[in-house]
Amino acid sequence: MRIPPYQNYFREMFVTLCLVLAIAGTGTAAHAAGDNPTTAALEEYFEFTEYSSSLIWPEQIPAQDWKNIFVIDARYAAQYTKEHIPGAVNIEWRQAVARRSEIPTDRMVVVYCNSGSLSAQAVLALRLLGMDNVKVLQDGIEGWKAKGGFEAHQRATKAAGH
Repeated sequence: MRIPPYQNYFREMFVTLCLVLAIAGTGTAAHAAGDNPTTAALEEYFEFTEYSSSLIWPEQIPAQDWKNIFVIDARYAAQYTKEHIPGAVNIEWRQAVARRSEIPTDRMVVVYCNSGSLSAQAVLALRLLGMDNVKVLQDGIEGWKAKGGFEAHQRATKAAGH
């Protein structure tokens, strides 16, 4: 049985949130009471973020628009070397925050990994730091390839009869 994409996303975001909280918290009473800037930032983010604001599917990006997008491959360097979306820059997911000065804030940034789980962690961290232009490529490079790569939008539009 195939799990619907939105359930995978929520599961991945739950794991990401647990990791963020584990890194940020020490289990003290102050943390439990929410007297922590990290807790406040998380609460604010989740209060005001929209479900799809940090996601984008390959079908949503027309082929000609890819040249205007800063694409980050968040996988390990060896995976990037073996195969990547043309034009992508390799910033491993664990380095996204440390290398955020290399990431533009004036245009869309799409981050991907193999399936979307590691890139979701990087995107969550960057968005918590105020980079609202950063999105996860849903289903990662594998989904991108399966849906037609740069031609995913055209294929989806043609299949829908538009």
